[in-house]
Amino acid sequence: MKSAHFSQRVAVAATLCASLLFPSLGQAQEQAPKEILERSFCVFDPVGANGPLFAITKTFQPVALKRGIKLDLRAYTDEKVAAEDFKAGQCDAVLLTGTRAREFNKFTGSLEAMGAVPGEEEMRLLYNTLSQPKARPFLVNGPYEVAGVFPAGAIYLHTRDRSIDSVEKLQGKRIATLDYDEASVRMVRHVGASVVGSNSANFAGKFNNGSVDLAYAPAVAYQPLELYKGVNPDGAVVRYALAYMNFQVIMHRDRFPDDAGQMVRDQAIQRLDEAYGIIAEAEAGIPEDVWMSLPQEDTAEYDKMLRKVRLSLLEDGVYDERAIKLMKAIRCRVDGARAECAS
Repeated sequence: MKSAHFSQRVAVAATLCASLLFPSLGQAQEQAPKEILERSFCVFDPVGANGPLFAITKTFQPVALKRGIKLDLRAYTDEKVAAEDFKAGQCDAVLLTGTRAREFNKFTGSLEAMGAVPGEEEMRLLYNTLSQPKARPFLVNGPYEVAGVFPAGAIYLHTRDRSIDSVEKLQGKRIATLDYDEASVRMVRHVGASVVGSNSANFAGKFNNGSVDLAYAPAVAYQPLELYKGVNPDGAVVRYALAYMNFQVIMHRDRFPDDAGQMVRDQAIQRLDEAYGIIAEAEAGIPEDVWMSLPQEDTAEYDKMLRKVRLSLLEDGVYDERAIKLMKAIRCRVDGARAECAS
């Protein structure tokens, strides 16, 4: 049952990836292709070749072949290795999380900036903006193009002890931190907590077995990664969006048709409601008594803390200034009463 739920939640990702690999999908093509193009695609799936994301992607191989593209799918359980192989030219395209994608495009790698997107309304506006053809210059960086960006949902703090309900109480606590993500490391240190170096493959295990006090993840990870084992019986999921996680399809531009990226983005925006439906289902699947809402004063404190960290990362060149400005404009468009909107 868990595998089935996980498969459903990654189906959107697989569909969007398929759009990249055979961009003529959805367009009538009666004649057979004149020549077959061989293209490789590195798929990050924590479970590997037997994982649900890789399995769904495999179902598109015969369809792609009809469109003249022979797919060489390669499963990676280590996201870092997938990124390195792509960078070395061993893969024509790759599926990565937004944080890992930052090395290929700092603009789209800044979309997960902490506190930069407070809610779904802002995120939808952001995706709509980036799907426009005129946004392409921001998505191209040297030989790479971010062909698609699509949502994985808000990132929530998971705690084994629900009495940890304020920024001050995070001091001294052990937090499973993506050690390759400078933004996460700095935030954890900013609140006086202890960084416990982790990656996408092992953070859940550390949280579940008590090696750390807290971890952060989107709701779609709660069931598949069994985070309830760490949350129960005394913990909680804090109902506050630290950031919004996304997946990105990145390609070597010279190995695909020039309009391939825009075709993927057009597909992605059409499936946005479907993606958010999956995210909403995952969030609804977390029992109501597990959620912990913060008092208004604590929410304001988190907002202030994340803004301070976000601006320091911008100052140090970790984030792209254009992305940070765009997300601020969107926040102020949705809620002009925010204190930052006066500046």
